Order: sequence, then structure tokens, then C-alpha cells
Amino acid sequence: MVLLLQYTLIFASVLILVALGGCFAEHSGVINLGLEGIMIMGALGGALAMRYISPNVPAIVMILGVLAISALVGMIYSCLLAVACINFKADQTLVGTALNLLGTAGATVIVKAINTAANPDDVSSIVQYAGAKKAFTVNLGSFEFSWFMLVTALLLAASYVLLYKTRFGLRLMACGEHPQAADSVGINVYKMRWAGVLISGFLGGIGGIVFITAGVSEWRFEYGVAGFGFLSLAVMIFGQWKPQRIALAALLFGLFRALSNVYMGFGFLTAMNIPSPVYNMMPYIISLIVLAFTSKRSRAPKAEGIPYDKGQR
Repeated sequence: MVLLLQYTLIFASVLILVALGGCFAEHSGVINLGLEGIMIMGALGGALAMRYISPNVPAIVMILGVLAISALVGMIYSCLLAVACINFKADQTLVGTALNLLGTAGATVIVKAINTAANPDDVSSIVQYAGAKKAFTVNLGSFEFSWFMLVTALLLAASYVLLYKTRFGLRLMACGEHPQAADSVGINVYKMRWAGVLISGFLGGIGGIVFITAGVSEWRFEYGVAGFGFLSLAVMIFGQWKPQRIALAALLFGLFRALSNVYMGFGFLTAMNIPSPVYNMMPYIISLIVLAFTSKRSRAPKAEGIPYDKGQR
């Protein structure tokens, strides 16, 4: 049970971070379907930071450095979405899909190039960071606490305050509900949408590095992030674009995802002789079922996915 709780919290942390990223983008009026690609690029930045930063540095330096680089790379990559969809008014669904495809391919090529330069005989797309990973965890008996859990809790609280208790958050949500009305009172819709997308990249990049450090000491980039970007979108919709509900939804989905990691420890599950891939599929099956029954009651921002035209009223 302790191991199940541990994996549930770490997977829920990933889902919370990435779903919050999608939440900020959609509250500004931009649908970010490229969260999967942003996670991959953020994970790439963080993994390379862990590889090249000396493991002998203080743990706090390692943690802050990796988080900063992951967030920065995620933000830079999200600029592609912002430029295409905000400035050039491109189709947001197509651009997001392209970012997902580009993220996996780009990360694989970059890592292979780095490995080949260091060792001409090594053409793998794996980044190893076993030694540096120790800085992110603290053993509490049978429970392994990850500092990323604390970071997630702090960012969740900050997201709630930013959205509902600040002028910036209220303006951001106004741009996702009725951008023309927001513009009429002096709010720069383009800047607010850029801010929403950049925050989305910030959180998505951190979510990526949390995912790849959840239970592995090396990561093969061509495998991507196992659909967690899309699963985070389901969490966001189920959570009705509200941080507190997103957190509860993430815990539910994280529990089902954690079962695939620890099912061997539960006799009644192994006795059913259900193949392990079935447990890996469970969170995605649950997401389909949940969305099928709740999508009609979803209240998405009214202007999401609609390019803003300043001359339209």
C-alpha cells in the first residue's frame, strides 16, 4: 500500500502540473494540444541538466537548476504554439499535433547527436542520470518522498491564487471568455494569450522532468511520455478547468496509473491473471469513460480555440 501511495502521488504530480498548464492556456483562449511535446522537450532539458551538472553539488542547487532548465525549455518550445496560433492565427489543433510529433523526433535526434559526439559507437537515444536523481528523493522508511511532490503542491496553490485572487488571473480568464469585451476595457488580448501559453510551457516542462524521474534512471526518448500529455487534458476537462478539481481528478487518474507499477504486490490482482499491459491501459480507459459521461456538463472557456480578431465584435 505504501508503494501504491508513492506512485499515485508522483503520477498525480505530473498530471496536476501538465493539466494546470493546459488550464492556463485555455483560460487565455488557446487550446494547447501540444502538451505532450512540451513535456518531452522539458524532460530533455532537465535530463541533460542532470547529466552535466556535477552530482557533487548541493541537492538544492541540483533541484533548482533542473527545474529552471526544464521550465525554460518548455517555455521556449511553447513559443512555437504562441507564434503560430496567436500571431498567425493558425489552427490550434493542427499546430498542437505537430508540436507533439516534433517533440519526440527532435528529442531523439538531439540525444543521438550528443551521444554520437561523445562516443561514436553509441547511437542510442538514452539519457542516463541515475546518480543525479538521488538529489530529488528522501527515504522516509518504506516511503520514498520526492521533492517534486512539494513543488507540485506549491505550484498548485500558486496557480489557484494567480487565477482567482489577482488582477492578472481575472484578465486572463476574461480573454478566454470574451476577448472583444476584454479588449474594449484596455486589456491586450494578444499579450494575455502569450502569457497563458508561456505559463503552460513552464508547467508542462516541469511536468516532463517529473515524469521521467518517477521510477527510472534512464529514459529512451523515442518512447515519449506515454500519452501523459493527453491524459492531462482529460484531467483538466474532468476538473472543469479549476485547479482544486484538477488536483482531485489527478489523484484518481494517478491511482489507476500507479496500479500498473505495483499490481504484482497485490495477491488478489495477480490471481486474476490479467496481463500487465491491461493495467497500463486502465487510466486511458477510465478517461474515456469519465469524459463520455461528463463532457456534456463541461463548461470550457467560451472563446477557446477561436483566433482573436481585433476588428471582430
